[in-house]
Amino acid sequence: MKATRFSDLPSISSLLEDPSLATLPHDLVVRAAREVVDSARASIRLGQPVSEDWVGAVAHRVARLQQRRLRPVINATGIVIHTNLGRSPMSERAARAASEVARGYSNLEMLLKDGVRGGRLEGVETLLRELTGAEAAICVNNNAAAVLLALSALAEGREVLVSRGELVEIGGSFRVPDVISAGGAELVEVGTTNRTRVDDYARAISDATGVVLRVHPSNFKVVGFSARPNRAELVELAHQRGLLFVEDLGSGLLGTRLQLAGVATRDGGEETVREVVEHGADIVCFSGDKLMGGPQAGLIVGKRSLVERMRKHPLYRALRNDKMVLAALEATLSHYREGQTEQVPVRRMLEMPRSQCKQAAERIAKALSDLPVRVEVSPDVGYAGGGALPDEALPTVVVNIAVPDPDALAKALRAGEPPIVARVARERLILDPRTLLPGDETVLTAAICDLVAAGQKHG
Repeated sequence: MKATRFSDLPSISSLLEDPSLATLPHDLVVRAAREVVDSARASIRLGQPVSEDWVGAVAHRVARLQQRRLRPVINATGIVIHTNLGRSPMSERAARAASEVARGYSNLEMLLKDGVRGGRLEGVETLLRELTGAEAAICVNNNAAAVLLALSALAEGREVLVSRGELVEIGGSFRVPDVISAGGAELVEVGTTNRTRVDDYARAISDATGVVLRVHPSNFKVVGFSARPNRAELVELAHQRGLLFVEDLGSGLLGTRLQLAGVATRDGGEETVREVVEHGADIVCFSGDKLMGGPQAGLIVGKRSLVERMRKHPLYRALRNDKMVLAALEATLSHYREGQTEQVPVRRMLEMPRSQCKQAAERIAKALSDLPVRVEVSPDVGYAGGGALPDEALPTVVVNIAVPDPDALAKALRAGEPPIVARVARERLILDPRTLLPGDETVLTAAICDLVAAGQKHG
């Protein structure tokens, strides 16, 4: 029977008395019951019949209310540092460290040996100094904040020289000119979009100049007739004129140079933070959740006197990290100190050789071989993502699934538990095993088998 009159609607109290809803949170049941009845009342006003499975509707709505907005997702896109999917997955050690300090108290600002107050950055700073060769280090909540803090503390009321080719906007409308302005400094554009030389900086220096800023272009690249000053020459110019040289390194690579997909990157690839410090940079800012593979953070390393100015700046307290981020950072950095970068998921994925991707793709294809659809394995490319290594393709091998509506299958996978995000291209659902974490293969193949079988049954 369908409810067609207001008198057919149940009372909220009668729904609350149903024993099948008794085990659910009372407050959510009350809210869900009211929403179900209100929705039914609106449908009746429009002359639309309403199903009378009231209890089932309430239980379903409670389940929706209980579902967290932020949930774990399986990444089958082949984009390693996927901004929409939370950028870098952390190592097991880092995740465990964050969980352990979150569950209870910690010695965040206490020196256990003496029982007195201590600095919250002791563990992270020690590791950053060791890994980068810098005199001092601090961290804040992301790299934009790191650059903002550096300019606020070191260049407020002064001019900051930046090449026009580096005045980029990256994800989330983060614009370099806006950060410079927010830091209380005055932007002075140098050179042209495609060609900037050291002489351009030299001519732009005035008595008001305080900082020469070099910015990583992120996912923007000028090709063809282009030129960018050598860092060593810029550092020399800045120091000869009594200026500071600050570098926004963006993705921030620690340890050794990357061997992308088993092949050395072109032109030497991304420089490490240690290399930039050794080139004489006064301050280097970089991300913790990109190539480093840790939690979201903005890391700042450099000359001790300058780092201390940032540490004492009022803005630092508003931007500093909490205990969970610091614990995860320390654990991530410890992998690099121990020379175990393969324990960092992002490094492992970026350096995964094509042969290993092929083996995983063939396992997935075999697990799907009984489905009544065409499943093929083919060569393809993936990318680092997150503004890192924008022109470096990662050779891979993917699984192609030919179904009548690949977009519908992709949508159904995203609606599953856990959600699975794949690519759709060439009228196929594409699965790239490079970005799968341990255990993901089994969940992925089971979900696809269930959805394809259900589609065949109802198709």
